[in-house]
Amino acid sequence: DLLNDLQELLEKQYGYEVLHITEAFDMKEGCLERSRAYNYAEPVIAAALEEHPSIQVVIDLHRDGVNGSKRLVTEINGKPTAQIMFFNGMSQTPEGPIEYLQNPYREQNLAFSFQMQLDAQAYYPGFTRKIYLKGLRYNLHLRPRSALVEVGAQTNTYEEARNAMEPLSELLDMVLQSSRKNDTIQ
Repeated sequence: DLLNDLQELLEKQYGYEVLHITEAFDMKEGCLERSRAYNYAEPVIAAALEEHPSIQVVIDLHRDGVNGSKRLVTEINGKPTAQIMFFNGMSQTPEGPIEYLQNPYREQNLAFSFQMQLDAQAYYPGFTRKIYLKGLRYNLHLRPRSALVEVGAQTNTYEEARNAMEPLSELLDMVLQSSRKNDTIQ
């Protein structure tokens, strides 16, 4: 699966320690129940973060659902590669904050995805789509530098999505290395 591919790249190529939660949260008692997936996932992620307090980044990887004729593919290093989109939960609507969905890390999460978007534009033009902002929080409140990443869509092949893991892992490393340097400068 894509998370295994991303984990392998981050560990073997960049030396990161990765905890991969493999539980499916959109199925309950054998029934597809996507509307509550984040509610089911939150206590599992929170427990993992409590057990491993050194975790600094949380990545939630998805495939986007798009119109059946839409192709989200570009070419990177000569390979057909699914485009990615960074998705940010704002914990607010145009009418104001959603009080019961506080996110103390909203600014850090936005900065994290914006930096990855900027680096993607510089090193892999065409790899990323827009940054998508949505009202709810999508469990992005559990750690600063949390990211929900849409990798292609149901219209992409597995190979195209898998090819996206290499540039995504490189972007993650670039941004994390850059933030480490900034942490030591301050």
